[in-house]
Amino acid sequence: MKILFISSEMAPLLSTGGLADVANALPKALKALGHDVRVVMPLHGRIPAEHRGEEHCLCVVDMGTTTQYGAMRESRVPGTDIPLYLIEHNGYFDRPDPYSLDGAEYDDNVERFSFFCLATLHGVEQTHWKPDVIHCHDWHTALLPAFIKTNFEGHPYWGGMPTVYTIHNLAYQGRYGGELFIQTGLPIETFVANSFEFHGDLNLMQGALQYADRLNTVSPRYAREIQTVDYGEGLDGSLQARSHHLSGILNGVDYETWNPATDPHIPEPFSQDDLTGKAECKTALQATFGLPVKDVPVFAIVSRLTDQKGIDLIVHAIDQLVALDIQLVVLGTGDKVLEDHLLEASARHPQHVSVAIRFDVGLSHQIYAGADFFLMPSRFEPCGLSQLYSLAYGTIPVVRRTGGLADSVKHYNAVNRKKGTATGIVFAGQTPGAVIRSVRQACDLYKNEATLDAVRKQAMASDFSWDRSCAAYVELYKAAGAA
Repeated sequence: MKILFISSEMAPLLSTGGLADVANALPKALKALGHDVRVVMPLHGRIPAEHRGEEHCLCVVDMGTTTQYGAMRESRVPGTDIPLYLIEHNGYFDRPDPYSLDGAEYDDNVERFSFFCLATLHGVEQTHWKPDVIHCHDWHTALLPAFIKTNFEGHPYWGGMPTVYTIHNLAYQGRYGGELFIQTGLPIETFVANSFEFHGDLNLMQGALQYADRLNTVSPRYAREIQTVDYGEGLDGSLQARSHHLSGILNGVDYETWNPATDPHIPEPFSQDDLTGKAECKTALQATFGLPVKDVPVFAIVSRLTDQKGIDLIVHAIDQLVALDIQLVVLGTGDKVLEDHLLEASARHPQHVSVAIRFDVGLSHQIYAGADFFLMPSRFEPCGLSQLYSLAYGTIPVVRRTGGLADSVKHYNAVNRKKGTATGIVFAGQTPGAVIRSVRQACDLYKNEATLDAVRKQAMASDFSWDRSCAAYVELYKAAGAA
């Protein structure tokens, strides 16, 4: 099967979250199964020169009210022979941040990503490689299924091309003022309720929900949750209307990258059969974060620091958590208020809390390897990759029962302990008290070394490789109409 991936970001070239990891790992997994996969993304200013490849062709794009000129470059997905097409337009993409500046979205985002979608179609056609299906990801690519069904309906190359649209996080929909619809280049008749019009605004994701042949999101539970008022972010009705075309496929883990036995970022390797090195990783982690090297449970957070991730619950619970004699290490960036609260907590409790406000891939690997528990009290979580990484490193997840967290972590209770399947601690509440109770349960587990090691080994035995997910995606492509 020939599969075209279109994504606004891809690790390691540019990453703001889980989308980038999936855009890197899933094409590689599909390629390993024998499929011909190619990836398209914008040539963002932060992409290193050595990964920019060579110019393949010019892209001339009719935007409806203007014509824009760009180019498509051909490179390779780092570490592979998978073709990577980079859409170049310095005015749109040569910026320090891909989506916003100082917390405010760029006012031409609609125009930028309309160009990206149209330039993809113009550029890929010039390669004379025709995919069987286009796999679009999140709001940045939401216009492409609509272009296929409208502007390109009778096109000799793109007419009738099947599209699959993946929602990585429903909270980010690409919602803008309705007056910006003209920048899309779409026919005006598509700006109606239940298409691109949403309470007078332009909603890019809602349009994709109507025009893509198949929809999916990144865990089975989240696919069910987003069809409810509580989790639907205003689009629950649109999702319910297409429920027969909506599925949930749990993300996978690239175990070549996330493997404590071979990880170059960690000070000492370890495995399910020999956990000795994990203790050395813990000692190194405590030293790196300036915490006392002592035998107490170390909890970790690697996250965007937002209310969605439940970071406010941690902030409100921090004094009670510290009273349990734990250590907490935090790595991430996000809401400035939450960043400041965490830094204040670190200043109040320097023996217990240490915070790094930055994005640091190497340090994140050291945290997954060295911590005892991984804390993830998300209010909602489409899939979550952090809990999957922590499982691979024997760092026991402490998570809220939602989305992919509920699909991937088996609760440490009497039934699962007896069956030998417990891999973490799962709680239901959305309160500081619920977090405190779950951390207390983790502390009790920590005191029983034999049981702790058993749960660690069960966690590390969890298999979330892309093989299973790939098979489900292939079936999804076929259901969309791919050959």
